[in-house]
Amino acid sequence: MSLPVAARMSRVRPNAIRELLRLGDDPAIVSFGGGYPDPTLFPVDELAAVYADLLTPAHANTLQYTASVGMPRLREQVAERLTKDGMTCDADDLLVVQGGQQGLDLVAKMLLDPGDLVLTENPTFLGALIAFNPYEPRYLTVPMDDEGLDTDALEALLAASPANVPKFLYTVPEFQNPTGVSLSLRRREHLVELAGRFGFVVLEDTPYRELRYEGERLPTLRSLAPDGRVIHLGSFSKILAPSMRLGWVLADRDVLGALTLLKTATDTQCSTLNMAATSAYLDRYDIDAHIGRICASYRHKRDVALAGVARWFPSSVRFTRAQGGLFTWATFPEGFDTAAFMSGRMIPEAKVAWVPGGTFFPVHEESNHARMSFSALPDDRLEDGLERLGALLREELGD
Repeated sequence: MSLPVAARMSRVRPNAIRELLRLGDDPAIVSFGGGYPDPTLFPVDELAAVYADLLTPAHANTLQYTASVGMPRLREQVAERLTKDGMTCDADDLLVVQGGQQGLDLVAKMLLDPGDLVLTENPTFLGALIAFNPYEPRYLTVPMDDEGLDTDALEALLAASPANVPKFLYTVPEFQNPTGVSLSLRRREHLVELAGRFGFVVLEDTPYRELRYEGERLPTLRSLAPDGRVIHLGSFSKILAPSMRLGWVLADRDVLGALTLLKTATDTQCSTLNMAATSAYLDRYDIDAHIGRICASYRHKRDVALAGVARWFPSSVRFTRAQGGLFTWATFPEGFDTAAFMSGRMIPEAKVAWVPGGTFFPVHEESNHARMSFSALPDDRLEDGLERLGALLREELGD
């Protein structure tokens, strides 16, 4: 039978990245598509010891329900880490969520009515658009450059229509997905000032913040906003293990109260076992040393990837050089269609895939970009895929 689905389902479309990840089942394809951590870097032995200890009669309560807001000890540990990072808080300022993605969904559910205005970077994280779209917002996009979101352009947009106040601005200030670019300090300060002046909320998404492997660590937007106007999202997915599905929301307590009610309605709580395991890991092991090892590996992979690009790709292709994170962003000459090129030539001829860039633009798609992730591939596969792809691009575009 044909179900009488809600009108909002017209905004729920297949996810281009998820469709591409199916290619991972084909060992012949070198995929630069998924923003996956390197599985060889997961702390498997330590987590095995933690789970083995928890799955005993003495710790049977880790298989029980717990508070919707999250286990108290884990929230205390996250609060300690965030306080050291300049965001003074305690356990009661935090909600544990199913990865940062659930945080995006809950904030959108709390704030958006159909037709409300959301500001985003251009391009922006596809997963955020997937979370926001069912709530039927309008989008206004802000251009980016090497310093991240262009706050001067944002100010001009806001001043041009002062009555059209956005509900919130969404940003990934560190090693942005998809571009890899970070927001400069002067623009962070300007963004927070604009939020106060024009009266909108900032949704700060920081899944890659800990993955800095060069350059100066910058303050979070939350730490720069004394009035609580910034809702801060973080995640263990990129620094511990994504399958544990744990992240957090840091916000003022009245905001957290509303988000907790929405989370209770959605899934009651995150996995007690996974929260207990994460907490035990933080108690027993040095996660900062683990993050240091991850960052060293990703810096090496980035350098291998960019060296391959310089060696094999046409000079007309431009790439970002991230100081952290998992991605580089490729820009091709005007008129080049990265989606058509992937389906028509890359996959059938070179057995290589990327994420076409058009899907990251909320309003007007730009077809001449692609997101490429270097994080999950070993060096030999990384270089082999880049060499194959480079040969095909030189054939298509020339040198």
